[in-house]
Amino acid sequence: KSGLDPGGAWHAWGMACLKAGNLNSAREKFNRCLKPPMDLNQLNHGSRLVQDVIQYLESTVKPVLITDDDYFATLRELEATLRTRSLSLEMMCEGKIQHNSYYQECLFYLHSYGTNLAIISFYMRHDCMREALLHLLNKESPSEVFIEGIFIPSYESGKLHMLENLLETIDPGLESWGVYLIAACKYLQRKNYYHILYELQQFMKDHVRAAMTCIRFFTHGAKSYTELGGKQTWLLKIKDHLKVYLQEVSRSSGRKKMAFTFRKKMSATDVSRHINTVDLQMEVTKFLHQCESSGTSQMTDSSLPTLFGNNNMKMDVACKVILEGKNIEEGFGIAFRVLQDFQLEATEVYSKVAKQLVKQQKYSEIRQLLKCVNESGVAAKNDGDNIILNCLNEFRNIPAEDLDNLIQDMDSDENKIQAYTMCNKLRSAYLVSVRQEKGRAVQLVQHVRQLAESSGDDVVKAICAQWL
Repeated sequence: KSGLDPGGAWHAWGMACLKAGNLNSAREKFNRCLKPPMDLNQLNHGSRLVQDVIQYLESTVKPVLITDDDYFATLRELEATLRTRSLSLEMMCEGKIQHNSYYQECLFYLHSYGTNLAIISFYMRHDCMREALLHLLNKESPSEVFIEGIFIPSYESGKLHMLENLLETIDPGLESWGVYLIAACKYLQRKNYYHILYELQQFMKDHVRAAMTCIRFFTHGAKSYTELGGKQTWLLKIKDHLKVYLQEVSRSSGRKKMAFTFRKKMSATDVSRHINTVDLQMEVTKFLHQCESSGTSQMTDSSLPTLFGNNNMKMDVACKVILEGKNIEEGFGIAFRVLQDFQLEATEVYSKVAKQLVKQQKYSEIRQLLKCVNESGVAAKNDGDNIILNCLNEFRNIPAEDLDNLIQDMDSDENKIQAYTMCNKLRSAYLVSVRQEKGRAVQLVQHVRQLAESSGDDVVKAICAQWL
């Protein structure tokens, strides 16, 4: 009469029937106020009213001692309807759930009014993981339901191995679980749970991704190559994963293509390239670890470069290797292979090294570097000259004798003149200029005279004018 919503009254009446043990009557009352959710895959446990009913039933697990024949008949009907629903016979959980009428009543309400997450969570609470998984598959629930309802509870309660065994039992190829497993990996990565992630990737036989996780274990948090020296087992594991992947690829290429839909793919050439990178990183690690142990290590960078980074980082590795040996020659071979393997800009690396040597006042080692570069067999004609020219920005810090030695080491006279003018050694620039072929010599001497004039060097200006 007053137009109020009767739902609350029906719910209270239904709860009263439940508490009195009259399950049949309770269903009838709840039927008038409970509604199934609009979206069965929403990430919650359904309406508060349904949750209250389930909570009460779960807390009141006890044998039913009502002697009413009619009541037992309805229970048998319930079992029949439950089995004809998506809860096929194989999904009936062994043991207490199957035989307890209160649990069966929970399942009736969950299937009638609950979400998939609520049903799955119910199964998980009562150690029916297999039923939870089969329900997930039958209903084709999204991966969020798997993460929330099955995966998180499994690893939090230490049952990850049990979950893995069940996944494999239900589908030995794991294909039907692919979407869920990839989602679980992404979730673990977001959470930074890399040890669980690595375990899961090994279970999935996803060797390429497992190798990538090992790279993270190797590089993460290391502050020195001494630390990386102690983490070299991860490098061996990376190689193992990549080799196993190569074997699997070559096995499957003979037969009909295997549908590894969710495992990361990579071409055999790329895998071989990565194995080569790991070998080289092992060599770099051993060498730099030795340098740090023997105290020859000079550079202290905040970030620790490895060959698993981008090209700039790889160039930093090459520089570090050249600079940290007892002398330039000791690390040059490894650095040269890094430059060759990754096709890096060699001159840029050598110039960086030379500038560092100027800072460390190791001028004789710059000459040793030039010797190594020239002997490497792949240096272009002007590479050595360019390295010296790049150093000369720092010429004010270089003692005059060392500066002269460096410039005299240059191959091309043109470059020598450029170097002398950069360092304001105009008299030396003039002396090299006049040795050139007549027409070119005139141009060069005129240029030196202009520089002398603008810098107020009257002596050189007069010499140039006289020669011209």
